[in-house]
Amino acid sequence: MTKFEVTLHWWCNIGGTVMAHSNSDEDTDISESEINEYEDKSYKELKNGSQNVKTSNETFTCPYCPKKRKRDYLYKELLQHASGVGQSSSKKRKAREKANHLALVKYLEIDLMTFDVPSKDSKLADESDPSVNSHEQFVWPWIGIVVNIPTRLTEDGRYVGQSGSKLRDEYKSKGFNPIRVTPLWNFQGHSGIALVEFNKDWPGLDNALAFERAYELGNHGKKDWFANSEQKSGLYAWVARADDYRMKNIYGEHLQKMGDVKTISERIEEEARRQDMLVSKLTSTIQDKNQHLKEIEVKCHETTHKMNLAMMEKDNLIQAYNEEIKKIQSSAKDHLNRIFTDHEKLKLQLESQKNELELLKIELEKREAHNESERKKLAEEIEENATKNSSLQMAAMEQKKSDENVMKLAEDQKRQKEQLHAKIIQLQKQLDMKQELELEIQQLKGSLNVLKHMEDDEDAEVLKKVDTLQKDLRDKEQSLQDLDELNQALIVKERESNDELQQARQALVDGIKDLSPQGSISLKRMGELDTGPFLEAMKKIYNEEEAEERASELCSLWEEYLKNPDWHPFKVIMVEGKEKEMIRDDDEKLSELKNDLGEEPYKAVVQALSEINEHNPSGRYLTSVVWNYKEGRRATLKEGVQFLLNHWKFLKRKKGRI
Repeated sequence: MTKFEVTLHWWCNIGGTVMAHSNSDEDTDISESEINEYEDKSYKELKNGSQNVKTSNETFTCPYCPKKRKRDYLYKELLQHASGVGQSSSKKRKAREKANHLALVKYLEIDLMTFDVPSKDSKLADESDPSVNSHEQFVWPWIGIVVNIPTRLTEDGRYVGQSGSKLRDEYKSKGFNPIRVTPLWNFQGHSGIALVEFNKDWPGLDNALAFERAYELGNHGKKDWFANSEQKSGLYAWVARADDYRMKNIYGEHLQKMGDVKTISERIEEEARRQDMLVSKLTSTIQDKNQHLKEIEVKCHETTHKMNLAMMEKDNLIQAYNEEIKKIQSSAKDHLNRIFTDHEKLKLQLESQKNELELLKIELEKREAHNESERKKLAEEIEENATKNSSLQMAAMEQKKSDENVMKLAEDQKRQKEQLHAKIIQLQKQLDMKQELELEIQQLKGSLNVLKHMEDDEDAEVLKKVDTLQKDLRDKEQSLQDLDELNQALIVKERESNDELQQARQALVDGIKDLSPQGSISLKRMGELDTGPFLEAMKKIYNEEEAEERASELCSLWEEYLKNPDWHPFKVIMVEGKEKEMIRDDDEKLSELKNDLGEEPYKAVVQALSEINEHNPSGRYLTSVVWNYKEGRRATLKEGVQFLLNHWKFLKRKKGRI
């Protein structure tokens, strides 16, 4: 492999990232999780020679499409075919078939890298054929001239003859491999002359010279045609050269329109210059990519360092918060224990006092029997004791209420948290007063400046107003400062809530990713190109088999356009006072697509482009979102959670039946 081949091989590997599902023609297909494994397996089989890919030095075949009408490909044609099938998003393509073609792309790029230009060590066309002079001027692209084609006169007075496609098939069967055969017509009809076009590369020149030699061996070459002899019969043919190019006849005029006159040496020099320019361009591109890669690595290291510091700070804050919460909980628990202990002691004291009063009552009743005076005194003491007993009972009731209050302490703490949340909502509403406060402050400052100019009159009333305005101004500025602090706190809270919401949506996408679609809720890849309109458009031009291949190739091309961040066909317009991006009507690529294929492929590309611009305009890669297909919009978080819950209930019932 030459240095140029190694460089281009490396560049193709850098830019050849392929993202697609895999399929095969076998009856049993593979799952999406087995795509990469099966692709590696197929690549190893190709590398070991289990599958035949190269049929000759210039032609190749696809081992995974044995029923294809076209079996022989050039290197670029086979690479384009394998890439188109591998990257196809059509549901008709099985996963195993796509995986095999992706492995073929990898095998072609790594193990069979070829070029259309001849290497310095290979023999040139003029060296392999002594009859060819490297300084002789040929018409390029290589073109053969066929004359004396049989024609017949029709009833309308015009001549008709053999079609170009029939001659092309005949020459292909003989191994000359022409691209097309074009009969030349004039005002009388078929002129009996046709031009045979060959490939522009060196194998094309070999085919053209073999075509010329075949006719020369049968004495039907150029010299035989122009020789003065009897009437000619059969076809005569040769390769067009400079003298044919300058002829003032029908094929000379067509040759001047179709090509130019060049020597083989000039073609070799052009190919060498193109190769040198390509190597230089690729080398420069690689250097730019390496420099860009180094810059990205530096930024990545810096970002990683900052993220590590932020994570350490976050862990420290969480740890400090947890420790503070533990301290608060421990303190609250100790406080509750002390309250319960004090209440139990007080309860025991009340019981003891109650017992003492009961004993005292019994003793007083005994004394009543001895003496009337003592009875009166005892009655007074009994009444007094009854009052004290009533007070003790009230104290016991208060103690019971205190116990209930202690039990409700946890509920009060919860209620206080709810009140704090309500306070936060109220403070959020106060943010709306910020603009009004700033306006009032400006008005107060203006009034204060006016009154300051009036202080020269030493008016006591003016001085009083100045003091009042200054006091109001200080109050308003303090209020504004408080609102600014509150606003910053609420912004932080909103960002945290938004981060939690995004994490919840990503968790929802990860949860639904492996589930089969059910109902109207499922995942949708935003920016994925719909291949259906392209297939329908191709069916109008080609047969079904060729239309599918053409549609696959077109879809692969447009998917690369959609990934390119340099292509931005949008314009900004004002809608209800807000800026909105719309697709430009004068974009060349979109206009060409609409004119060539029609409205439906155009709408499919515009839809994919709008989705990518809405969900990931910077990265230009596909993102998955939970989609409500019934209403044609992005599903809410509640709808996604309800879908997962219903699926879990369904699996639970199914498991219960088993």
